[in-house]
Amino acid sequence: MSDASTTQAMSTSTAGRRAVKAVIPAAGLATRFLPATKAVPKELLPVVDRPVLQYIIEEAAAAGIGDVLLVTGRGKTSMVDHFDRQPYLEARLEEKGDTERLAAIRRPSELAEIYTCRQAEPLGLGHAVSYAESHVGDEPFAVLLGDEFVDLSEPLLPAMLDIQARTGGIVLAFLEVAPEETKRYGIASVAPSGDGLTDLGEVVKVTGLVEKPAPADAPSNLAVIGRYVLPARIFDAIRRTGPGSGGEIQLTDAMGLLLEEGVPVHGIVYRGTRYDTGMPLGYLQAVVQIACQREDLGAEFRKWLGEFVGSLSGPST
Repeated sequence: MSDASTTQAMSTSTAGRRAVKAVIPAAGLATRFLPATKAVPKELLPVVDRPVLQYIIEEAAAAGIGDVLLVTGRGKTSMVDHFDRQPYLEARLEEKGDTERLAAIRRPSELAEIYTCRQAEPLGLGHAVSYAESHVGDEPFAVLLGDEFVDLSEPLLPAMLDIQARTGGIVLAFLEVAPEETKRYGIASVAPSGDGLTDLGEVVKVTGLVEKPAPADAPSNLAVIGRYVLPARIFDAIRRTGPGSGGEIQLTDAMGLLLEEGVPVHGIVYRGTRYDTGMPLGYLQAVVQIACQREDLGAEFRKWLGEFVGSLSGPST
């Protein structure tokens, strides 16, 4: 049997098992947010009154994932603390009868089982994912990047998990971008899925991946965003992947290797609301959007925001 046929058979043999574990790479230095992230992990920056990381784990929990591994780095132990219990604080709130805040601080510890491992040095997304091998074992798993999340009313992960369970392969999430934006993303070349997956959304078959192409060289306008569902075979592919862009071990290269070897790769085009907090502008946009939607803050905040923006415009002439 050829290597491609063997790989296809192995992928088929793992089909049917729905991923129940997630990996969140969170060892980056977050230099775009310095000096704020010198002592505070970027993943804990608040979006109104919850950190970014909590939104991400809430997204995972809503999709049925109850086991989350954080791949962390030096100075990031406070991420784990956020998902731990605080008996003293809980007791004080209980004494005061503040049941709303009591429920809010207990909620993070109830979302999922949180595990951690430390990446000694951030050497690329593929390198970070490789640290999860002993935790994941031979099961499929999700990878959620630590600086973006989606609106829970417009879920993305459940369909991705279902596609992976049916195919046993790799599942990516895509966002349509303007041609001038392709140089910021990994871009996919695609074909119709043609394999009975249309009931799960706008699903395409991936035929190739190009990292940050110029607009003229981009095979499509479908950009890979920070949600992946992967078979355990990815770990062997990472070991066989040398340093790529920036001298780092890239997950895209490892996925490309499996694609060449016959592992099925599919993507789902996401058309819901995505919050990208990886850069200061996107982070501020997420804070404003979510604040405007809050039942307790939205009306008053929108009124103030309109007045503030109007004051910047100055009197009409």
